[in-house]
Amino acid sequence: MCSRLGMWFVPGGLPEDVLDRLIREASHIPKAGERIAFISRRFLGTPYRESTLIGDLNTPEVFVINLKEMDCLTFLEYVEAMRRSSSFQGFQDNLLKVRYRAGMPNFLSRNHFFTDWPDAGGAFVRDVTLEIGGDAVLSVMKTLNRKGDGAFFLPGIEPRERAVQYVPTAALKGPVTARLKTGDYAGIYTAEAGLDVSHAGIVIREQDRVFLRHASSRDKHRRVVDEDLAAYLRGKPGIIVLRPL
Repeated sequence: MCSRLGMWFVPGGLPEDVLDRLIREASHIPKAGERIAFISRRFLGTPYRESTLIGDLNTPEVFVINLKEMDCLTFLEYVEAMRRSSSFQGFQDNLLKVRYRAGMPNFLSRNHFFTDWPDAGGAFVRDVTLEIGGDAVLSVMKTLNRKGDGAFFLPGIEPRERAVQYVPTAALKGPVTARLKTGDYAGIYTAEAGLDVSHAGIVIREQDRVFLRHASSRDKHRRVVDEDLAAYLRGKPGIIVLRPL
């Protein structure tokens, strides 16, 4: 259903009045990380589905809100927009700012990459990878959107040069892991040409354990789940950490 001009609100998820109550209740939680944990917990079990957004080089962009099913990045978009808001109306406005540069719904201005977030929303989220990993952090120059063979992942989006820093998985132990906070956004770094991350989720600390809350595409899940972060990262290069302000 369209609830306002140019927006497509997919039915079947949380009704607008329930969402409004959730967002208003969360807005009274003072710490950003705890607010994110509170909001994201409500979406545990939500089915995974990729490609829920509408728009590409040849298709007009539609401002989609689909809380019925989501991929790893749209899950983070919805949670981040809600944590900035105090009502459902505010959530819609903030989702525009989270998803698009300058809040303009257009495929060319969409934040397609995880590391676009601190560039586009520096007043709300910052890259704390170096603070987390210290001397263990590695930096790699990436040409985002350009594959190894020169083709584009996203036709129409100009490749962009970016230095990407990440904490190697081998360094994520002891004091380094202790610097992660509930509500941090963790991108799983990938060495693949043209990409910064292969996946993303939310760090959740519960007593002495650290979890990744994420929209999992694995066949055994296909939904939003909590997984032990250390176990999830086995065999993966490392993480990029963004912190909400």
